[in-house]
Amino acid sequence: MPVTPLIDRLDGLDARFQEVGTLITDPGVIADQKRYVRLTKEYHDLKQILKTADEYKRMIAAAEEARLILETEKDEDMRLLAHDELAEAQASIPALEQKIKLLLVPADPNDVKNAIVEIRGGTGGDEAALFAGDLFRMYQKFAEIKGWQLAVTSFSEGASGGFKEIIFSLSGTGVYGIMKYESGVHRVQRVPATETQGRVHTSAATVAVLPEAEEFEVEIHEGEIRWDTFRSGGAGGQNVNKVESGVRLRYNWRNPNTGEVEEILIECTETRDQPHNKERALARLRTFIYDREHQKYLDDIASRRKTMVSTGDRSAKIRTYNFPQGRITDHRIGYTIYNLQAFMNGDIQDCIDHLIVAENAEKLKEAEL
Repeated sequence: MPVTPLIDRLDGLDARFQEVGTLITDPGVIADQKRYVRLTKEYHDLKQILKTADEYKRMIAAAEEARLILETEKDEDMRLLAHDELAEAQASIPALEQKIKLLLVPADPNDVKNAIVEIRGGTGGDEAALFAGDLFRMYQKFAEIKGWQLAVTSFSEGASGGFKEIIFSLSGTGVYGIMKYESGVHRVQRVPATETQGRVHTSAATVAVLPEAEEFEVEIHEGEIRWDTFRSGGAGGQNVNKVESGVRLRYNWRNPNTGEVEEILIECTETRDQPHNKERALARLRTFIYDREHQKYLDDIASRRKTMVSTGDRSAKIRTYNFPQGRITDHRIGYTIYNLQAFMNGDIQDCIDHLIVAENAEKLKEAEL
């Protein structure tokens, strides 16, 4: 079998796979949760690469064998069979090469995590709040399509409907790896419900998608958290309004990158059970700190990648929703479609797929693959 440059790149992975397989059974490694999780993921990734590499090598060997038969064999039936095998192998090899290249590029470890999503109305007053509400319903329907669980943590309603701000969690398989592409400024162009003269207005809402942090990923001194409880407002019956189930935490956090101390304030009224609300407020605190501590990493990605795909840059205008034309445009990759109604009903996967392809192309170029 000929040795291709890609097979050269795979040299040594078998030994590392065996080494990691031994390490993850070591009690000392298992006791170190950070290391254990990192090694378990590496084991899973190496297993995928080696499985695909075996298929790739098998196809290259099959192609070589078929060529040899075509060069030496006189029997027509054998030659016909070899011709079919060569065609099958030649069709499979490029796709397997591409798959291996993508697997060799280190994946974002956050991709497998759940996500915390924050939507805030931006410029445009009441119309911005209405649009923030539309975006929330779009993600709500997308979550239903994907089979994810959505739980609202907190919200502030707009004067004419929608939300000034809404924060919710999404739980499921690989949520952050899909939803991270939604971070940024979303712009809407339409005639607002409050407009009496039929003029098209431009408004905006900001979406921030954060990976949900695990307990062992950030250090929080729980004894320094200051807790308050209060009665939740809004719908939900007598219990919500009369029992102090809402929780508010304050925590002074020192930014390791700047040394500055910042007071973090988080409220949670998601459930009627105070302990559950405390758990969810702590989860948001972990995510907030994790996000801040990894901002330098995100900034480094943004400086390298021109499209700002999945960088978490919340100041970048990423998409325009033009209602008069029924048009959606994603400015990062020049993606434009005219199915706005379906898009607002949660049919956003095709746009995300195009963003994934664009990011993968950048990753391969960056890794010189």
